[in-house]
Amino acid sequence: MTALTIRLPDSVHLRIKELAARDGVSVNQFIASAAAEKMASVMTLDYLRAEAAQGRREDFLAVLGRAGDGPPLLGDERP
Repeated sequence: MTALTIRLPDSVHLRIKELAARDGVSVNQFIASAAAEKMASVMTLDYLRAEAAQGRREDFLAVLGRAGDGPPLLGDERP
């Protein structure tokens, strides 16, 4: 594991301490979890952008064209 020193405004540090206590975890665990969640979010966006870049409009329209013009199935209706 790596130790990391960060500087936080006092108000942010206090709020993190309160939230960590409410969750029953240490400040270290709280910050590590928050960093992991942010990392997962960024990585998900990167993945989705890469997948979207491989998509072709023609393929999308072909799949959409197979949907048909019938009425929606039960539960699929618009409100």
